[in-house]
Amino acid sequence: MEDTFTNNIKQILKQEFGKNNELVFEKSLLVQYLNEKTRSANRGSKARGSFANLYAVYIVIEDYISNGYDKKGDYSAYEGALFSDLFARQRELPFGSKLQNHALNNRMNSEFQKYFPNTEHIPILRNLETSRYWINENLLKIMIGKKTVNIAKTIITIIDEYVRTKQDAFQRFVKSCEELQKIGTNTPDKVEEFIIGLLAPNVDARLFEIVSYSILKYYYHNQRIYWGFEIDKLNKENLTLYKTGRTNANDGGIDFVMKPLGRFFQVTETLYFKKYFLDIDKIQKYPVSFIIKSIEATDEILRKIKDNANKIYSIKAIVEKYMACIEEVINIPMIINRFEEAVKQGYLNEILDEIVLQSKVEFNYEDEEEENI
Repeated sequence: MEDTFTNNIKQILKQEFGKNNELVFEKSLLVQYLNEKTRSANRGSKARGSFANLYAVYIVIEDYISNGYDKKGDYSAYEGALFSDLFARQRELPFGSKLQNHALNNRMNSEFQKYFPNTEHIPILRNLETSRYWINENLLKIMIGKKTVNIAKTIITIIDEYVRTKQDAFQRFVKSCEELQKIGTNTPDKVEEFIIGLLAPNVDARLFEIVSYSILKYYYHNQRIYWGFEIDKLNKENLTLYKTGRTNANDGGIDFVMKPLGRFFQVTETLYFKKYFLDIDKIQKYPVSFIIKSIEATDEILRKIKDNANKIYSIKAIVEKYMACIEEVINIPMIINRFEEAVKQGYLNEILDEIVLQSKVEFNYEDEEEENI
């Protein structure tokens, strides 16, 4: 399927292979895979990036090239790259500082097979006993007439171009936020429209989590509770929402926690019930509120989760126990309503400031002034 970034890919192939560029595109499953995975490149910062699986391919091919196997040598005799070295290298790459090992170990191969179910080759080969990894060289060598060409460096070039494009898009996003920060007092309608636009169902999951947190932080900001151990010695305290770590880190953590109530919030974009039940199991069936990147009604979301669970579990009591742990479901319309309420309380600029702050932390962004300092 042709997408905007396809033009970038084909331009790279043309520079590398001249008139044979279309033939390389048609014959290389890896290039076709990259074409599928890089659709978000020219859609701006709000489109989901695909760094984990791309970087899994990238770091193994990079090791292949650094050892000179793209030019000569018997790669089949290579002892393989150590997992620890590959994992450390992945964390050095742009947007890769918090990526986990899932893509490298299985997720990338599994997705590749979904795209190309009839192929006998998987991209990443590994030895679990030695923790050594290899790229499947069969996917790097393409026959053009009677000549074999190696596309290892081409794959690296395509992924580098994708990352650069995503970085540019994100920098433009941050600059747009900063411009709105400067004029926000005079043009609040523009700021509101911009933030609501970041809550669309197709927005990058990381941005959705950041924006949801920023809104809910100030929605709860002025809500107070009274608590204490003695009736005549009660404490008065505002609700405070804390973000517990990086977004989409797959680290088994909970996304937000509220003090002093001890409420847990988890952000997700799936309606697959096992994801919800797994999150509930992480904290021994402690109640969790789910923030869901969906415009579906909350009642409908809960119904779908319960119906799907009932199809798998034969014991209704098990399903009911899990469902009782879903404290609240917060969908996109509810977040928008809470945003509007926070705006009425005068927190529009604070919400925008929080989005900028959290985005810079998430994407390891530094502007020119910070770099100079």
